[in-house]
Amino acid sequence: MIDLRDKVAVVTGSTSGIGLAMAQGLAAQGCNVMLNGFGDEDKIEQIRASMEKDHNVKVSYSSANMAKPDEIRTLIQETVDTFGSLNILINNAGIQRVHPIEDFPEQDWDDIIAINLSSVFHTMKAAVPHMRQADWGRIINTASVHGLVGSVHKAAYVAAKHGVVGMTKVVALETAEDNITCNAICPGWVHTELIDEQIKIRADKLDVSKDEAEKDILREKQPSMNFVKTEDLANLVLFLCSPAANQMTGAELPVDGGWTAQ
Repeated sequence: MIDLRDKVAVVTGSTSGIGLAMAQGLAAQGCNVMLNGFGDEDKIEQIRASMEKDHNVKVSYSSANMAKPDEIRTLIQETVDTFGSLNILINNAGIQRVHPIEDFPEQDWDDIIAINLSSVFHTMKAAVPHMRQADWGRIINTASVHGLVGSVHKAAYVAAKHGVVGMTKVVALETAEDNITCNAICPGWVHTELIDEQIKIRADKLDVSKDEAEKDILREKQPSMNFVKTEDLANLVLFLCSPAANQMTGAELPVDGGWTAQ
């Protein structure tokens, strides 16, 4: 494993699911972490305190709304004020809403673009100067297979994630000489609470068991017939923060059980 004891990370959307697994993975390697996201305040405090105690690191929490640029800038500055620096930025916050293009509500479009795309711009803009000052930085953007391919009824999500992949390449080029890397992770179906809800809906719609609904979802897109695990993505984050990835920048990295190989 790697030693991140002198590093500080911001992980957006980290109070559950993929982001929480990434934050826990970093903390386990000694990294101080700023959590961010929504949820029950008591549960979030329990997560924060447990992570701090279990891994002997400093963990703080910000409820900054990733749709609001002023709150994003405050999140980055608060991290630096709290921990003294900022080295790792993981853009993981995201939402999903699906509609056919002719019925796509404009407000849903605006919300998805704000959180899934514009927030990535605002966090990177605010974080890069601090990484340059520290002479070390790792930016990891959670895109999606939908940053590489399309799916019906997901115009806003696909547009946003394609934008994240493109912006990742631009920032990688702009920071290439600064000991900063910028990469995008592109997961396929990941076993999270969000997918559990989709499985339940499909099981009810098709009048089949939960197991059969899971297989139906996987059969549609993911040849491995297995969900990506959140810890798989956390381990990839650790690799990207390790010396082995010092020259890996501007990459889009599918973790999708073969989805985009088809």
